[in-house]
Formats: sequence, structure tokens, C-alpha cells
Amino acid sequence: MIRYILRKLGYSLAVMLGIVVIVFFLFNILPVDPARMTQGQRADVQSLQAVRKEFGLDKPIPVQFLYYINDLSPIGLHDRTPEEQQKYHYVTLIPVSKSKVIALKWPYLRRSYQTYKEVGPLLMGVIPNTLILATTAIIFAIVIGVFLGTVSAVHQNTWIDKASIAFSTLGVSAPSFFAGIIIAWLFGFVLSKYTGLNMSGSLTSYDPFKGEVLTWKNLILPMVTLGLRPLAIIVQLTRSAMLDVLGQDYIRTARAKGLSERTVIYKHALKNALNPVITAIANWFASLLAGSFFVEYVFGYNGLGKTTVDALEMSDFPVVMGSILFITFIFVVINILVDLLYAWIDPRVKLS
Repeated sequence: MIRYILRKLGYSLAVMLGIVVIVFFLFNILPVDPARMTQGQRADVQSLQAVRKEFGLDKPIPVQFLYYINDLSPIGLHDRTPEEQQKYHYVTLIPVSKSKVIALKWPYLRRSYQTYKEVGPLLMGVIPNTLILATTAIIFAIVIGVFLGTVSAVHQNTWIDKASIAFSTLGVSAPSFFAGIIIAWLFGFVLSKYTGLNMSGSLTSYDPFKGEVLTWKNLILPMVTLGLRPLAIIVQLTRSAMLDVLGQDYIRTARAKGLSERTVIYKHALKNALNPVITAIANWFASLLAGSFFVEYVFGYNGLGKTTVDALEMSDFPVVMGSILFITFIFVVINILVDLLYAWIDPRVKLS
């Protein structure tokens, strides 16, 4: 198992490197000058040159790429100076010369072009909001989706089954940004005096007397919007898997033994029907982090998605790259955990 995990990690590092290469060179072929975006259209030549030099934008693109890889790598070549030590917080591994060392450090995501803040702490300030949104959305989708899918399969070809199919079809067909606008307008504006919900707002707000205050009601509409599509997929997958399992011989044997219908369905059938559902849940949880971009922007929810969209508008490359790397890392971790979960749930699955 350890060899399997190490091999998966090796593949994942190769994928992350490929993403870094693609995004880095895409940003550098765009007809946008980050220095001018930072200083404004009326900035003088000296100011623009100073900003380009400060962020390393005055060097050839291949050299910029090598410097960026050196910053991202946990093992890199750095100057032996107090400034470098304070910047990277590295631990010296091998002294190369009087001025250079090979050092161990956390990946350095650089500083934002717009705010001059370090990207790592900047993203860590908004990532919890997005994780809370994605987690609550997938829990909402799992609970409702598995329940509706199971009920639909048990009551096949009844009005309950047809209503579940219609609901899931509608949920899959509606894009998140469109569903977000409709849900925000309907429940946050038209019915706001009944729901008490707002059209927009973040999970945390600032109160001059209390400081940072959690506003949980601002999570409801983005959560429902973000969880709508995975909910619809989970309903369809659960229904299909349950119909297949309910026709198996061991289910008929369990019923012939006199087990209650509830035991047959929830203890025997549902457990064996969960494999495709687990795959969907895992993939959707990672996708929700990327899908939250539009939802957070529609609802004004201060999370990773909104921060990344704002950074894209200002060509703030370090922030965008940091967001993409974080989402890629989540995909990698979840895929490995899903494989391990398969082997735990179904003994027939071997990690090889």
C-alpha cells in the first residue's frame, strides 16, 4: 500500500508540474502588463521598471520560470543572507558556496502584485470559507441525494420515482451561475421577508463593537446552489445502482430469510450500491472547490473563488497560481483517499 501511495504521489507531482508550466506560460503570452495593472495607466517608465525588477518581470521568461520553480520547490537553491532566510524561512541542507545553499523550506507562493501581501497567508485567510461552503454543500447533496435515490429505486415507476427523476434532470441541466442568480433573486429578494436571507454576503462580517462575526445565514443560499448539481447526480447514481443491486441473488436470499425490508435495503443493498456514489462524491467535492468560483462571485461570498476571480481581473498571477495549486492538491489527496476507501469498503478491490 505504501508503494502504491508513493507511486500515486509521483504521478500527482508530475501533474502539478504540468499545470504550473501551462498556467505560467499562458499568463506570459497574454497581452497584459502586471506592472501597469499595479501602477495604473499613467505610471511613468521608471516606476514600471522598478515594479518589474521587484517582481522579477524584467528577466527572460525561461529564467522567470526557473526562479518560480525554485520558489515552489520544497528543496531549492538560495542565497545565504538574512533577507533570504527571513523571506523563505529555510533550513540549510548543503552549503554550495559562501553565498549559496541548498535549503529545505515550505513552497513559497510569492507576493500579490496588487496588495504586496504574501500569497500563502492571503489564501489561508479565505480557504476556510470555501472549505466550509464546499463541505456543507456536499453534505447537503449526499444526505438528500442518497435518500431520494434510494426512495426512488424502492418505489420504481411511481410518482415519487418520476418526481425524483424530473428533479435530478433539472438540477443537472441548470448551470451553477444561472441557478445562483435565480436562487438569490427568489429567496434573497422576492421572499426575503419570509426567509430572512440576503442576496449577497460572506460567512464573516465585521462589527465595530464585536469584531469579526459569523453570519451563518449567508451560507445557506450559496450552499444550496453549489450542492444542487452534485445532488442531482447522486440521485441518479444511487437510483441506478440500487435498481441493479436489488435484482441480485443475495438480496432475494436475504428476503427469503425473513429479514425486514428496511434491513435488506439499508444494510445489504445500499452498502453495495455506494461504490459509484463514492466516486461521484469524491470527484464532486474536489470540483466544488473549482465550481465555487462562480457561486462565490454571484453571492459576494468571500472565499477562494471570489479571490481568484478578482485576481484574474487584475492579472495577479501569484494569487491565481496559488489558488490553482491548492485546488490541484485537493484533487490529488481526494483521489488517493477514494482509492483507499474503495479497498476498505469492498475487499474485492486490491491496491496494485
